Amino acid sequence: MLEATTSFRFDAKSGDRSQIEIRSRLMQLGPKALSEGELIALVLSDGGSQSAAVTAEELLARHHDLGSLSKLNPVLLCQEPEVGYVRATRMIAAFELGIRCNGIKCRQALTVHGPEDLTSLLYSEMHGLDREHFVALYMDTRHRLTGHQTISVGCLNASIVHPREVFRGAVTRGAAALIVAHNHPSGCSQPSREDLNLTARLSECGRLLGIELLDHMIIGDTEFTSLRQYGWPDDSTDGGYLPNYDEGS
Repeated sequence: MLEATTSFRFDAKSGDRSQIEIRSRLMQLGPKALSEGELIALVLSDGGSQSAAVTAEELLARHHDLGSLSKLNPVLLCQEPEVGYVRATRMIAAFELGIRCNGIKCRQALTVHGPEDLTSLLYSEMHGLDREHFVALYMDTRHRLTGHQTISVGCLNASIVHPREVFRGAVTRGAAALIVAHNHPSGCSQPSREDLNLTARLSECGRLLGIELLDHMIIGDTEFTSLRQYGWPDDSTDGGYLPNYDEGS
C-alpha cells in the first residue's frame, strides 16, 4: 500500500507509470492529497510525447496558477505545447464542471434578500469572462432561488437580449420573480444607457406578465452595480433605492 508521505518524481519517459501512481494515490488518499499538477495530469491523461505530469507542471509554471490557467482562451490553450485539441477540451470541461458544482452549492437553499446574496454565485460564474454573458435567475414567491439560465453570450462589449427569451424560462419554471445580470468584460460595472433601457423594457414586460423583475446586476472585475441601488429606470419606483428586495415586493 502507498503511504501518505509517498512522493513521486516524474520524467518524460515515465508517462504510463506516473499516471498509474497518481491514480493509485487518488483512490487511496483522496483527491485533496494530490497537487494541482497531479490533478491536471489526470485530466490530460496520456497521449503526448512526454508524461502528462510534466506537461501539467509546465502549464502551471507558464501561467503561474490554476486560476489563470482556467481563464485561458480555448484557442490559446489548444496551442500550448503538448496540449492540442483533445486535451484542451478535457481541461475546459473539467474547469466548467468545477464552476457548475460551486454554483450548485451557492444556490442550494438560497433566499435572496438583496444583491449581496448573489455576488458569490455571479462572481464565480462571470469573473474573468472575455465576452458579455447575460443570465436570468428565477425565484419563487419567497424569493428562494429555483434556477438560473444563460440567456445570451455576446461580443466584447455587448450582448443581444430579447425580453421573450428572458421570460420564457420564468414562465416555464413558474417563477414569481427574477433577477437578471450580466458582466462587463471591461471590468467596470457602471451601467450604460443600453443597460438602463433594457432594464426598463424588462421591468415593463414583467409587470404585464405578473413576474416581477427585482434587479439587474452588472458584474465588473472587483465590483458590482445593482440597478435597484443605482437608480431604477422606471417611473413606478421613482428611480429610488430599495434597501432590499423584500421591501420592493
